[in-house]
Parts: sequence; C-alpha cells; structure tokens
Amino acid sequence: MQYQTRSRRIMQNLSDMSGTTALVTGASGGIGAKFAAKLAQRGADLVLVARSGDKLEALASSLRPVYGVRVLTLELDLSEPESPRAMFDWAVKHGVEVGFLVNNAGGGIGGAASKADPAAIAAMVTLNGLAVVESTVHFLPGMVTRGHGTIINVTSASAFLPTPYLAAYGGSKAMALAFTLAVGVEVADAGVQVLAVSPGVTVTGQQSQDILPAMARFAGLRQPEQVVTTAFRALSKGKVSVVDGRRNALFAHLVKRLPDQMASELGRRLTTRLSGL
Repeated sequence: MQYQTRSRRIMQNLSDMSGTTALVTGASGGIGAKFAAKLAQRGADLVLVARSGDKLEALASSLRPVYGVRVLTLELDLSEPESPRAMFDWAVKHGVEVGFLVNNAGGGIGGAASKADPAAIAAMVTLNGLAVVESTVHFLPGMVTRGHGTIINVTSASAFLPTPYLAAYGGSKAMALAFTLAVGVEVADAGVQVLAVSPGVTVTGQQSQDILPAMARFAGLRQPEQVVTTAFRALSKGKVSVVDGRRNALFAHLVKRLPDQMASELGRRLTTRLSGL
C-alpha cells in the first residue's frame, strides 16, 4: 500500500533550489553525502552535520567550487539526547533558515535483545527515532510559518517488518516512519511536504549489506544515488512515503498483509545469520 497526500500548493521548485538552505544529517558519506551533492547541484546552500568533522570538511571542499554554493559544517553526534536541540540552536545563532531538512543519520546494532548493551541500544534508538522526531519538530514550525519547506526522514524497509535480532533497530525505524506519515498529513495544507524514504540494504560506509545478508540476496544491493533519486521522484509526485527499489517496495507491501506471528517468523529467518543461531 502506498501512502501519499498532495499539498494544496507547490512548496519548492526542486529543479532550481537557489536561495534555499538544506540541512543534511549523516552527511559524511553514503546516502547523506549523495543527498548533499544532489541538493548542491540544484543550487541549494548546505549545512552538513555528522560525527566526522574531517569527512564533512572534505565533502564541503569538493562541493563549493563545483556548484558555487555556501556549505557550512557542524560536527555533532545525534545519538546524544541534547544534539537535536543543539543543532537547531546552532542554526538560529548563525542565522541559517533551513528550508529543506534531510534527517538521514542512523545506525544499526544487531543481536538478541536479552544480550544487548542497554546503553548502546538507547543511543541507537535516540539516533534512529528520537533525533528524527526532535529535529523535525524543531525546524517544522518555521517552515509552516513561512508557508513552504520540505523534510525528508530516511527510515528503512525494516520498519515494515518485525525483525528478531534487530528488534530495536527495526522498532526505531518504524517509529520514524509512523511519525513521518502522521506529520505529513498534518502539514499537507500548510505548504510543507514531509517524506519518509525507506531504503532496503544499501551499499554505504557502514557496510549495511552485512547486517541483513538474506534480505540483500532477496532484494539486491542498492546504491545511495538510487535512494536519493527515489526520494526526489517521490517528492515530485507529492508522496509522504516511498520504499526504495521495486523488490523492496513489493516486499514491504506483502509483509503488511501477513499475520503478526507469520511476519515475525519471516523476520527471524531473515536475521538468523546475524544472531549466530
């Protein structure tokens, strides 16, 4: 099932984003870096946020001369609870009006819940779920007041399926997805578009293909560039949710029709290798 809604007006010209500042989290590599490059190519000024300041500066230095846009960097760990507020305060302090927000930062920890490190799990849930929610609600009011803006929240195909041995990861991504769907409907008539893009197994610096090997065999490995292209295509069609890749989208559509116990068993089979069972 494809969720979508259409706003009563066009929020932004996605082919020419001159005069717009886009903030991208998790921008030091992978999907985030590709979002940054695509936005710069379309004329947007950038704020790049990630834990790795050196990688951010390298990316910024490569984008500025090619596209002639302003690129600022902010070294920040969004798994820390106060970071979304710190990011927003930084933008206010520097006079940055964010008109396009990409909440891409995320990470995954696998293994049995009974053996998990509570602190590590809390940090992951904060990064994948709470940071997405808090960053959205910090920057959303300004967009609504101005009557235009775009927010992309990068979730995961795992959000559609209970995944034993990746329980907290899938749960945190499901939180981000459900939140985005609801907020997208809330602001559809305010000139603001909110989109959840859910990648499957994607080749990134985190080597996410190693997290779900069975899923990778089923749906194939996707490239960050493909995820970004899918997101922009979905924006142009006014969607609030899109799954990247045809096979991933089919998988998400099918598992939602399964009884809970059957879906959980399917998730267990897909993640058995990770658990070592």
